[in-house]
Amino acid sequence: MIPSERRNFEPELQARPGPAEGSIAPSKIALGEPLRVSDIRQYVYCPRIVYFNYVVPVPRITTVKMDEGLKSHAEFSDLESRRTLARYGLEEGTREFRVYLESRRLGIAGRLDLLISTRSNVYPVEFKDTQGEPGLHHKYQLVAYAMMAEEARGKPAKAGFIYVIPKKKVFRVAMDESARVFTRRIISAMVNIIRSGTMPRRTRWGGRCRDCEFRNYCRGA
Repeated sequence: MIPSERRNFEPELQARPGPAEGSIAPSKIALGEPLRVSDIRQYVYCPRIVYFNYVVPVPRITTVKMDEGLKSHAEFSDLESRRTLARYGLEEGTREFRVYLESRRLGIAGRLDLLISTRSNVYPVEFKDTQGEPGLHHKYQLVAYAMMAEEARGKPAKAGFIYVIPKKKVFRVAMDESARVFTRRIISAMVNIIRSGTMPRRTRWGGRCRDCEFRNYCRGA
């Protein structure tokens, strides 16, 4: 089960309010391009990643772990295309892999690992090559994809799935209104960081800094 955003993250976000929800769309004009959906995952993991990606861009180091993750995704997608949808609790549906989605309304864009479409619904699926269970950073990235998939396909996304590759386990994520509202607030907070150029506080979980590609720039700040 993915933990509650209210208990684990919402107070921290409230301390750094962004523009009003209705002002998300102009971010595309102000920033010159849509934000990446992966920025949502990065922000929830640590807000400073967005700062170092957009406000003071620094050289990024490609790690062995990152390369292995890309290879794992490609191999898993090939296998998944030949399997049934039973693991997602679906009897029928069409599959699209590596689907590019963009929303001018939300000001975000990204490439979804898998989109399942049935007669009446769409289901976004993200593959994660992680040893642990999905966290909030995975959840809100998926919620953003769900909202974009609804726009693109004209069907509701009542749920989505996170497939943890090493565990061969599927996690269902409900796309309720509170999750949607909170995802829009995250996008607003990211836009606020970029527009203001203000460095946010680092994550409260110091263990996340250990393998961070920006740790040398962030240390002591």
